[in-house]
Amino acid sequence: MKASQFLKRIFTSSILSCIRSTLAGNRRATAVKAGLAGLAVICVAALAARAESGMHTVAQRAVASPYQGEEDGVNVGGKWFEFRSEEKMTGHRIARFELQSDNYLSVSPDYKPRIELVCSNRKYTYADFNPGMPLGPPNRPGFWGQPQIEVMVRVDDTHHYHGWNWIRGRFLSMDKGTARELIGAHIFKVQIPGRRGPEIAEFSPAGLDLARVHADCDLKPKMFF
Repeated sequence: MKASQFLKRIFTSSILSCIRSTLAGNRRATAVKAGLAGLAVICVAALAARAESGMHTVAQRAVASPYQGEEDGVNVGGKWFEFRSEEKMTGHRIARFELQSDNYLSVSPDYKPRIELVCSNRKYTYADFNPGMPLGPPNRPGFWGQPQIEVMVRVDDTHHYHGWNWIRGRFLSMDKGTARELIGAHIFKVQIPGRRGPEIAEFSPAGLDLARVHADCDLKPKMFF
């Protein structure tokens, strides 16, 4: 073999070796880039899952109970909270569902009106409307002569009047029919007489876990047809 041919073969071999090395380096670089991209996707998915978990935690947030011996309230859909306790002498489980209003009344700017549904031993017991302000004197007698205040109630697109029992000038005892209307409603408003004229408490009851209410109270919403 001539010297020129030998040198040409060496030169060609060197060029091919260099090309192969470059291609191999590119493949490694591509593999690294792909790995980094995959890692980024995994990180984004993990952050999204964490955010979703955080949202779920907020939805299940708890609020402190104002009563001794009662567990903190847990959100049970929409603006509703459920508080649990035990009757000391009977051992009956008490479930208290609370819904606060969307607004304050004029004479009580620091305390929102609220409605409480109370159930004992998985049976509905009573429902109270607490306006968050002192009530005026009763304005009508009940069937048994008990003191009552006449209220106007709006449930979605209907409205009607009720006589609710006046309890120590602080609460009004709701009738069971209105309580059943409440838990299935989207709009719920209560108008009561006030010192400065009619006062209206506005509630947003939608979103309540009705299956939970049925399990703890044996109570179903009242449907209109």
